[in-house]
Amino acid sequence: MVRNLVARLVREQHYAVLCTQGEGQPYGSLVALAVSDDLRSAVFATPITTRKYRLLCDCDHVALVIDSRSHSSVDMMQIEAITATGRARQVSPGADYEQEANLLVARHPQLKLFVVSPTTALFHVDIIRYFHVTRFQEVRQWTLTRG
Repeated sequence: MVRNLVARLVREQHYAVLCTQGEGQPYGSLVALAVSDDLRSAVFATPITTRKYRLLCDCDHVALVIDSRSHSSVDMMQIEAITATGRARQVSPGADYEQEANLLVARHPQLKLFVVSPTTALFHVDIIRYFHVTRFQEVRQWTLTRG
């Protein structure tokens, strides 16, 4: 089942490439990531003075790419990747912010001071779909239902 493959890879990997777009260009940025237990959402932090922040404010469509290449450096055919597509929104201060910040800091304790800094923004991603790729060509899709 694709859900189990996604869950395993998300558990094993702590970072993702955040894909954004703006000014007619795609951008990729490395982010420290935490994904909810139900795999429906993710959270990351970014300084508010970055291009990444500006692009997220201008366009909420994002993709997160997580892969296993750090575990499979010998055999490229063993590398697997997931792409999670969805919508990002900045989390406003309050109860939701505390919950999202706690999720991220639990996964990345070294980021606690960064996450609580007034110059850092927290973003929540509602994940719509996952694509799981193995052997560079075997693609499985999992579309999450809302409700």
